Amino acid sequence: MSDPLLSFLGLTRRAGKLSCGHDAAIDAIVQNRAKLCFCASDASERLQRELRHACTYGGKAIEIRALPYDMKLLSHAIGTKAAVITIDEEGFANKLRALLTAQEKTGKEES
Repeated sequence: MSDPLLSFLGLTRRAGKLSCGHDAAIDAIVQNRAKLCFCASDASERLQRELRHACTYGGKAIEIRALPYDMKLLSHAIGTKAAVITIDEEGFANKLRALLTAQEKTGKEES
């Protein structure tokens, strides 16, 4: 896999710092383990709305970002079917934020 963001998501999964899928992600958010939440580009509006609510409910301020990948590509990278994931460790979350920001800047420069 040549995409650094997808490769790092796979590494995060192997390290056990990723909660994959709706139920696992909501559980990580409720238990305050989630540091960052990602949605696949083709996640339903209902799912995105539910996650936004969970990430802000009760004074929480968990960042939620859309990935530039559909569920099929995301699932391939992490090894399990999922449209939503949470990153459950701050170091991994910071690295993924940096990779996503760098990718967004590169994409804008190419346009």
